[in-house]
Amino acid sequence: MTNNVTTHQANEDARNDNILIYVNGNIVPKSQAVVSVYDSGFMLGDGIWEGLRLYNGKWAFLNEHIDRLFEASLAIDLDIMMNRDQVIQALEDTRAANNMTTDAHARLMITRGVKKRPFQHPSLSQSGPTFVIIVEHSKPKLPRPINLATVPHMRGLPMTQDPKLNSHSKLNCILACIAAEKSGADEALMLDINGFVNTTNACNFFIVRKGVVWTSTGDYCMNGITRQKVIDLCREDGIPVFERNYSLVDTYGADEAFLTGTFGAQTPVGSIDGRLIGKGELGPVATRIRMLYKSLIIKETK
Repeated sequence: MTNNVTTHQANEDARNDNILIYVNGNIVPKSQAVVSVYDSGFMLGDGIWEGLRLYNGKWAFLNEHIDRLFEASLAIDLDIMMNRDQVIQALEDTRAANNMTTDAHARLMITRGVKKRPFQHPSLSQSGPTFVIIVEHSKPKLPRPINLATVPHMRGLPMTQDPKLNSHSKLNCILACIAAEKSGADEALMLDINGFVNTTNACNFFIVRKGVVWTSTGDYCMNGITRQKVIDLCREDGIPVFERNYSLVDTYGADEAFLTGTFGAQTPVGSIDGRLIGKGELGPVATRIRMLYKSLIIKETK
């Protein structure tokens, strides 16, 4: 559908045609940035990733993002074969090679590496991890608020595919997004196993009712760094905020709704399942949170 928008929509930037990409220790032109068809990430989605944004020459919340990356590597028993400082240096080298100073987005991707044979068992990956860093010129662009549709797809259970893990295996969320688009929405609103509102296919989700901010309990949602920053900012600034179970009935009656994520920060929600949320635009509480977040970014990256 041509009228769909996404939470990762950015202004087109011709400079991205000629970016340099980090691949296993080498920084190469985009046309040469390739991995093997035997790579475990390509074959099975066996890998982890992390996303960061660059402001004023600095990566926002760098330590939290690197912490999350290494926690994910432990969770899937993947040896990155680099320490924290080496990963950060690779990220900085890629940024410097592209002469980027602000309004850039990085995606770090680490897989279990190239397999000897095209089968599942992790022991077949014997050559060490594949490590790729893509840094693009990227300024978020949102022509209108996001419209959501509730879908039957749920976030994974902790004992199956824990949603707190940034894994390459994203098919569940992709199917959720497809279902939402088939119904005429931009993205999907996903429930948890108990039927309570959880996240979208790409971002964490918040509503505002009578000046009070609600988000999910965190039991089944993504381990969002921006989500936690918003919760912390609300508490510091005296905005009532609760992590709680709530239903679609509560959501449909909300005064405001917005999404959080590293790329788009705070993205307004216009409608859910065809129901206008508030005035269908960024509301006063979300506007206040957005200003607090911008101030935090300035402080973090000065």
